[in-house]
Amino acid sequence: MLLAAILVLGVVGPGWSGSTRWWLKGAGVLLVFAGVYVIVKAVRALGPGMTPYPAPAETGELAEAGPYAVVRHPVYSGGILFASGISLALSPWALAAAGVLAVVWALKARVEERFLAARFPAYTEYCTRTRYRLVPFVY
Repeated sequence: MLLAAILVLGVVGPGWSGSTRWWLKGAGVLLVFAGVYVIVKAVRALGPGMTPYPAPAETGELAEAGPYAVVRHPVYSGGILFASGISLALSPWALAAAGVLAVVWALKARVEERFLAARFPAYTEYCTRTRYRLVPFVY
């Protein structure tokens, strides 16, 4: 729903003004492509373990390689990059919704980690090696 809200706000909201408009659009397009790239790499690393729910799939295994060696929730990271890129390319109103989406996914990641720790005994050690949830060197 928030992704749809970002798109709607991007289309109906006011555009960026002034000379920064083209710079922001260019940065937005780069972030969209970066987000798609991260999502594709993360989904491939998960394989059949990919699920939209916080609880891990029954057939899933603990992913620790690829983008999962950098952050613990790269699908969310890629989604945030994508949403931020759309927002920068279209409207500041959409950027506010992208911020809300980032907070919601950060909270969902915390819930998901409880399920992962209960399912995979090695998850706690993985968290020690991969310190950041969504943003490398930040969070």
